[in-house]
Amino acid sequence: MDVRAMGREVEEVSAHYAASNGIDRTDDWLVLKLNEEVGEVTQAYLARAGQARDKGRSAEELDADFRAELADVFAQVLLIAGRFGVDLEAEVQAKWLVWKPTRD
Repeated sequence: MDVRAMGREVEEVSAHYAASNGIDRTDDWLVLKLNEEVGEVTQAYLARAGQARDKGRSAEELDADFRAELADVFAQVLLIAGRFGVDLEAEVQAKWLVWKPTRD
């Protein structure tokens, strides 16, 4: 699945979740929700790295938590990009991939 298609799928899920829970997904909410998700990935990372409580979870569970929280961050970025009409593929190409080393 390409990034744009995934963004549309994530938007559908987010809109349904918001409607089911009475959430007004304003621009501010989307950006603030990203901040919340980054905090959760940080917490999951710290637990996985042994720098925070593991809450009785196994190493496999902690790793799964970390992966799931990374997915939440990615999905939230997709939502923000969609809201503001940002072509993430083009922006990554322009910002990051222009620095890709070339082989001589």
